Amino acid sequence: MRKLIAFDDDTLDRLKQLGRDRKSTLQELADEAFADLLKKHNIPADLRDALRKSVNLDRAPSRASARQKSGKAKS
Repeated sequence: MRKLIAFDDDTLDRLKQLGRDRKSTLQELADEAFADLLKKHNIPADLRDALRKSVNLDRAPSRASARQKSGKAKS
């Protein structure tokens, strides 16, 4: 899917230079930036990440239940 994103001239020049320095395309830079943004906000970037996050949530005990279990063991 194609979407149009506008950059001011200075930002576009800097992105082009970064792409040249890293031997990357503007699309590769954008993909990396958006993936980092999603990761920062704990949003899975793809199905694999979503499934991995789902499994980890099912396995991890909640803090409240962990405290209850540790409290019962001490009594």
